[in-house]
Amino acid sequence: MSTQQGTTGSTSQGFQKFDPTFTTNVINSIGPKTDPRTRQLMGSLIQHIHDFARENELTIDEWMAGVNFVNTIGQISTPIRNEGHRVSDVLGLESVVDEIAHHIMTESGETPTSSSILGPFWSPNAPFRPLGGSIIQDPVPEGGRATLMHGTVTDLITKRPIPNVVVDIWQASANGKYDFQDPENQTNNNLRGKFRTDENGQYHFYCLHPTAYSLPTDGSTGVLLRLLDRHPMRPAHIHLMISNDNYKPVTTQIYPNTDPYLINDTVFAVKPDLVVDFKPRHGDPKAELDLEYNIILAPKNLKGMGTSSTSTIGLEPKL
Repeated sequence: MSTQQGTTGSTSQGFQKFDPTFTTNVINSIGPKTDPRTRQLMGSLIQHIHDFARENELTIDEWMAGVNFVNTIGQISTPIRNEGHRVSDVLGLESVVDEIAHHIMTESGETPTSSSILGPFWSPNAPFRPLGGSIIQDPVPEGGRATLMHGTVTDLITKRPIPNVVVDIWQASANGKYDFQDPENQTNNNLRGKFRTDENGQYHFYCLHPTAYSLPTDGSTGVLLRLLDRHPMRPAHIHLMISNDNYKPVTTQIYPNTDPYLINDTVFAVKPDLVVDFKPRHGDPKAELDLEYNIILAPKNLKGMGTSSTSTIGLEPKL
């Protein structure tokens, strides 16, 4: 006599198709010396992975395909290529984590400059450059449009300008590649630099109008995008990391308002207030475009509506 299978794994006659205690036993195997946050994260991960397998009745072939896919992520990754980061991005996970970590709002509903994902191309080694300097260290490539970018950094609460703020900027060249992806055409730290705001909270420097580019598709990320019938394109953007000891740091990206990929960024990182307007610049032999971008920082002690955890679960490789 046939029976119907329910979504919980029970049949119409009350029999359990799956062992109802199995997942609990796996979670309970976590040892007593495990720190509480690791216990919470891994317990939840185990629960969700097991539920996913049961709800979809995952086959052995599908499970092994997933295992092999994870293996390919590690195999193609290098010290300058973080394929796991890219896969996380195209699944939208980094954008979700960013939203959780950086949601800040005052009682009156005001917010600082929106954050966005870090991405895999930031470097801690970008040099400090003088205000008014340029991050364009190599000849401007074909199609590149030099831009004077400038603005004021202010306090979310007092509205006053903030001096001595570090503005760390990096971007791809006009060919859609970052310096360490393109050693044949770019010198080290081309299109990267750090600047400090002056006593009036102002910054200004020369950069390029950004260019849309494709994520590398020769690895696991490309396999996943093709499987999901998705394009690999990111809208043109400039990366910024803004910091001062007395304020909450902001990592973000800004996007030209003319870019066609704003509505379907493959890593889901675009936010409305990060879309900017590049305007023609006149009388400046160094730049044909002008971009004013003002930045708002929240004081470090501000208790906003969001929280950010800096805990670690000890999975970092020992080098």
